[in-house]
Amino acid sequence: MPHPLRTRAFRLLFIGRTLSLLGDAVIPTALSLAVYLATGSTGALALVLGCAMVPKLLLLPLGGVVGDRLNARTVALTTDLVRCATQLFVGAELLGGDPALWQIALAEAIGGAAGAFAMPTASPLIRGTVPESGLLRANALMAVVNSSTRLGGPALAGVLILTAGPGWAFVLDGASFAVSAALLSAVEVRHVPMRRSLLTDLKEGWSEVRGRDWYWTSLIAHAAWNGAAAVLMTVGPALFVREPGGKGVWVALLQTGAVGLLLGSLLAGRIRPRRPVLVANLGLATYALPLGLLAAHAPVALTVAAYGVAQAGLGFLGPAWETSVQSAVPAHALARVTSYDWLLSLGAMPLGYALAPLATSAWGAEVPLTIAAVVVGAACLGTAAAPGVRRFGAPGKPVKHTLAPQA
Repeated sequence: MPHPLRTRAFRLLFIGRTLSLLGDAVIPTALSLAVYLATGSTGALALVLGCAMVPKLLLLPLGGVVGDRLNARTVALTTDLVRCATQLFVGAELLGGDPALWQIALAEAIGGAAGAFAMPTASPLIRGTVPESGLLRANALMAVVNSSTRLGGPALAGVLILTAGPGWAFVLDGASFAVSAALLSAVEVRHVPMRRSLLTDLKEGWSEVRGRDWYWTSLIAHAAWNGAAAVLMTVGPALFVREPGGKGVWVALLQTGAVGLLLGSLLAGRIRPRRPVLVANLGLATYALPLGLLAAHAPVALTVAAYGVAQAGLGFLGPAWETSVQSAVPAHALARVTSYDWLLSLGAMPLGYALAPLATSAWGAEVPLTIAAVVVGAACLGTAAAPGVRRFGAPGKPVKHTLAPQA
């Protein structure tokens, strides 16, 4: 089969998304330092992060409808321009030397709202520019870029902050969105137009999710994984920092995870298991290992290695899952179905962020870590009980893509 990068439309899309992902990978580090340096308050940082997250969660289902109704290219291009403007505004505020917190929070809220419309377009853009035979390779390429930017983004942010200041990191992100929009304007994306009521579209999107037991059971597992990841990101630093040399160990754990994520993405482009959803979910269950080892105070080297393996499972899941969804879900409903995936995944993280500190203060860090390990292991392994998960075969292989009975 021809390599996806030989297709002009996907090549332009790939370059634009790569630049955009690199800019996005810089922002979390730059934003946290910029807001804290400007205000000296962790509460102010939480406010800004919340302003970016809440509109995204609330608008994701609507973003899915818009992504299916309009051409995904048009939606993605428009949201790139909006996010370009918001990031340039934040950059200008920071470079001005006297940033106003409410203005930064408002800009991030607008950017978060735009993200709710942009995220569901990712899958339709790939499906609309690549033939079905090249979907796995295309998704693997995008996953490798995502993993690589996660690995290099914080380092680039550190260089920018130390040499030029946090404001230039936002200017870079704004520029990356501008270039992405320019490249998208030259891309042609296949699209099937729709003309129906908003409520009908929302109901149909949910029906597509509910009617596939392999999909909604996997979404429960993915939500459990994200909630468990939030627990680890909340409790883990406190456990390591209080030990001598703990900061270095924590950084080593995160970097090992980033390497594992990249290796898992590369592996996904090389192998094609007969049961991709089942294999991917079983790989995702390995996240219980570092959680359990951390709760049991296992040797640090073993915990770090387990975290790398778990992140490799996540890296493999991305391309395998995206390709499975793109091959099984009708093109006219793909953005809506994807939006429910993002909604459940992102919605579970604030729950983990909120409950982990409460459980830690009441019973110690070992309790939330153990609970998270049990929940993520049971949820991911439990998907094997769904007939659709066991029967779902790789695209092009003779295995049934069954629908669950309608209630």
